[in-house]
Amino acid sequence: MKKDTTALPWWRTGIIYQIYVRSFYDSNGDGIGDLPGVTAKLDYLQELGVDGIWLSPVTKSANADWGYDVTDYYNIDPALGTMEDFDKLVAEAKRRKMHVLIDFVPNHTSVKHPWFQNALTGRHAQYRNFYIWANPKKDGRPPSNWRAYGGGSAWEYHSPSGQYFLHNFFKEQADLNWRNPAVREEFDKIMRFWLDRGISGFRLDVVNMLIKDAQFHDNPKAGKGDGLENRILGQRAVYNINQSGVHEILKRWRKVTDAYKPSALLLGESTLVYDIKEMAQFYGVHDELELALNLRFVQSPFKAPVLREVIEETNAAIMAPDWPVWAGSNHDNSRFPTRWAAGDERKVRCGLIVLLGLRGTPILYYGDELGMTDVFVAPWRMKDQRGKRNWPVDGGRDQYRTPMPWRNHKGAGFTRPEVRPWLPYGDLKIRSVEVEAATADGTLQFTKDLIALRRSEADLTTGDYKSLPSAPSVWVWQRGKGTRVAINMSEYHHEVKHMHGRITLGTVRQREGEHIDGLLHLDPWEGVIIS
Repeated sequence: MKKDTTALPWWRTGIIYQIYVRSFYDSNGDGIGDLPGVTAKLDYLQELGVDGIWLSPVTKSANADWGYDVTDYYNIDPALGTMEDFDKLVAEAKRRKMHVLIDFVPNHTSVKHPWFQNALTGRHAQYRNFYIWANPKKDGRPPSNWRAYGGGSAWEYHSPSGQYFLHNFFKEQADLNWRNPAVREEFDKIMRFWLDRGISGFRLDVVNMLIKDAQFHDNPKAGKGDGLENRILGQRAVYNINQSGVHEILKRWRKVTDAYKPSALLLGESTLVYDIKEMAQFYGVHDELELALNLRFVQSPFKAPVLREVIEETNAAIMAPDWPVWAGSNHDNSRFPTRWAAGDERKVRCGLIVLLGLRGTPILYYGDELGMTDVFVAPWRMKDQRGKRNWPVDGGRDQYRTPMPWRNHKGAGFTRPEVRPWLPYGDLKIRSVEVEAATADGTLQFTKDLIALRRSEADLTTGDYKSLPSAPSVWVWQRGKGTRVAINMSEYHHEVKHMHGRITLGTVRQREGEHIDGLLHLDPWEGVIIS
């Protein structure tokens, strides 16, 4: 049964689709995706059934980290288009009743940003205190042992001024000083600039990192129980993330966005936060983030007991009116059809049921609807610094940022056939929109039908979540009053008792419409939704 959800914010009932703009669609034949390319594909996204699009950074960048090293927060990067292109995209999205979110990068700027270039001119420069500077230790070493995610020390020495500046990522990305009121005021203006252009909100990059320990205490060594990134760094990030002052900034931003009607969305990334209770704190008392990305979910193995535990902990930590959000893939993490499914179509469809069948807002990364997998990118084709520096231990992030395969011929429908794309394609014969659209039983159609079912059923849109008893490798849950989801996450046949109703959608499409009266039989890696 469908109930009226018009009083709820669009993101509470809708689906967000993340677009890595450089890889979505190239409108001008230069091998790089762009904003007019996104506009050209809005009808596709509308037909898919998404409600909002999240754009990777579109502001001017030096592209040491492909948009995440901003040189101008008030202008569009020329490789991606113009401000007129951006305004047209927002207007065309609105005409289709779709919302636009932009990636917002407040922790750091490019070292080529005019603020930082001014800061380099001396200790008394106008913008010197926009960044974090510190004197060396007595022996000349950096102020602390903090490690950068791009490798090496998080401190870079500037010999003319005799001080180090902080960069928690690549040395081309200088961390801003959020203890400076002038920085806060400037970013209030930046937010309003984009909100006034009609966007519906922001995806906030590494928001838990904005405030650092003022005394620059050394981080402790990483232990066996720490997350992967901490182990790679060799230390547990304690003093350069998750400082209490971050919440004051988030509350300030919430006042900015709440001043707009309807209120704009704040979707936050809290890097290195694996503890769900800690992640939930970024919602505040309903006065900070509206949605906080769940890193533990993204990086969990695709096993029923593990995921069940993550979801139960999340729902216990994020109570109404707050609302969880689920993503299986993104620009920084391997695509779920690779990481969870190893390209197995059965597992891909089970993953889609998980993402779209849970209580919360789903985020699909471009290509998820096709079952798009990671693409091997040879070191000589890499654009990502992380991959270049750490090959072959780390293949970098380019492998999950490759061009969208629109057609199964040269050029992939992404750019002109004779043009070399900025990153290589995958196997176009296996996976493309053209191939999938011609297959009635394909993953693209499965995704469309799953989204349509979620939209039409109140239980799947806003209903509560409740885990139900099952075998360890089978995950069964109830949404709302009467909708049940069952997924066999194993290579063995299983039976689920006490199941009643009609299969409204299944990974084996031929079973749809089948009536279940007590005992549900599931093949290996089969999932169903029963109403």
